[in-house]
Formats: sequence, C-alpha cells, structure tokens
Amino acid sequence: MLFLDEHEVHRLYPVKAAIDLMAEAMRRYSSGLVTQPLRTILRPPTETGLLGTMPCHVAGDGHAGFGLKAMVLKPENPARGLDLHIGVVMVFDPDTGRPLAVMDAGAITAIRTAAVSAVATDALAPAGAGDLAVLGSGVQGRSHLRSMAAVRELRRVRVWSRTPEHAAAYREWAATELDVDVEVAPDVRSALAGADLVCTTTASKEPIVEPGWVAPGAHLNVVGGSFADARELASRVVADAAVFVDSRESAATESGDLRAPLAEGLIGPDHVRAELGEVLLGGHPGRGSADETTLYKSLGLAVQDTMSGFYVARAALEGR
Repeated sequence: MLFLDEHEVHRLYPVKAAIDLMAEAMRRYSSGLVTQPLRTILRPPTETGLLGTMPCHVAGDGHAGFGLKAMVLKPENPARGLDLHIGVVMVFDPDTGRPLAVMDAGAITAIRTAAVSAVATDALAPAGAGDLAVLGSGVQGRSHLRSMAAVRELRRVRVWSRTPEHAAAYREWAATELDVDVEVAPDVRSALAGADLVCTTTASKEPIVEPGWVAPGAHLNVVGGSFADARELASRVVADAAVFVDSRESAATESGDLRAPLAEGLIGPDHVRAELGEVLLGGHPGRGSADETTLYKSLGLAVQDTMSGFYVARAALEGR
C-alpha cells in the first residue's frame, strides 16, 4: 500500500491534469455513474472540531472504483500554522478491494476544489473574463489563483483577507511562485469593484458579499460556506444570480448560501439552474446572457476525491 504525503500529491497531480479529470468527474456524477451518500459529519459536544467522512464508488473507464475521504476540521489549526482540514484519501484496488493508496487529503482537496472551479469558470464565465477578485488568502485562495490562471488570461488580480498580514503574504507568494501581480484590497467591496471573475474561499459564517457589490455579468465560484450553518453571500446576491451546483442533493442539504434565501422566501426550490455536470454534458446551456451573473456553488463531492486519488496513486505506481 502506498503512503503519499502532501508534497508527493502536489508533485504527482498537476493543475491542468486535475482540471481535465474533474470535468470528467462532474460528467460521471450527473450521468448517474457515481454512488455516494451525503457526507457524514460527526460533531462531538466536547470538541471544537468535526470529523467528516465521504465514501464513494465511481463506475466507468479509468480512475474508477471505491474510495473514501476522512477529514478532521480543527478551527485552531491555522493559528498553529496547519491547514484547517487534516485527513486522508484512500482508494482501493478495483479488482481485489485491497487498499491501494493512502494520501494527504488536504492536498487533494486544495487541488481538486480549485480544479472544479476552473471547470465551472470555463463553462460559465464570459470568454473575456480576466479581472479576478479572490476573497480569502488561505490554501483555497492560493489554489484558486493557480486554477483561474490555467483557464483565463488574468488582466488584474485583487485579494482581500480579514488579516492584512495574510493578504500581504499572499501577494508575495503570487509574485514569487506564479509571477502574478496581486493588489491587496482594503475591503470586500473594493476587491469586487469591476471584477468579472470572483472566487470566495473564506471560512465565514455570515455573509461578506452584499447586494450591488458584484459587477453585472460576473461569474462567482463560491467555495467557502460548505456547511448548512455557514455562508459567504447575502441572500439577495444568490436570488439575483443564475445558480449552478456540483450536486442538487448536496446543495439542498448542505449549502447555507442556498438554504438561507430559500427560508426567507427569496428563491424557490427550483432556483438552481443545473448541475455543472449537466452543463458539461450539453443538457443545459449554462450562461443565458452576457449581463447575467452566474454563480457556481461548490460543496465538494466524494467522486472528486476518489477520482483524484486513483490518478495520484497510478501516477506514483508508474513512477512519474
């Protein structure tokens, strides 16, 4: 059985390969080739953190079989210099069921989440979108800058963080690692002004994006707020957007960004236009007009982890 740490996962799983693979993952999910329950969340009353488990089976050719992600979310970790999410992805030999590989789930999650946002951007954003606002300067903020640069030519990039020192570190990282010039925005509204491409990657429990702040025709990848009690967008922002999701089932159960405006009567249960996989399969046209605001709500699916896990395991076995 292979054991692959964070550095090996990043080495073996390049961004462009992840984008192609995650497009296929979303197609398979919406085609009915994936068997997975909603994630199970364990929140002990004596703990500040939680344990989430995400089992899955993927059918089809290549990168298919049984997989599992188990992650612990510890709110104290960022202050310790550690990722908020700590855990493992496991994949099993499709023929024998023998454990094939165990690998760092934080790295898998960072890469695959941003890759799916890139797929959504390619499918839903205006062709010329390249004025990017990133809200949040952590792991997902960084991985999303990499993935956005892979699918759009970025003219301008702005970042906002609650902690100015983190935003400054993000700017330095982008210049050093990606040769990308990033402006630090003093507040969310300034970051969003004129941006036609937005990635929200915060751990916010309450809305940070208010009505009137998003430019007409922009595309939003809404990545934070992956639990029912967390959200990044004000209800009216969601109500005014054309909403696409990774999974209708997950969105209805787990997304605070969608559940809140539904409870307020601002949207109905049919407000979600389509799953991303349905757009990729040609079952839905996606963006309706140039001035329409599109919103992709990412919650993360076990199929994304499982197919990523098989890719990384096979790359390691092939000695790449």
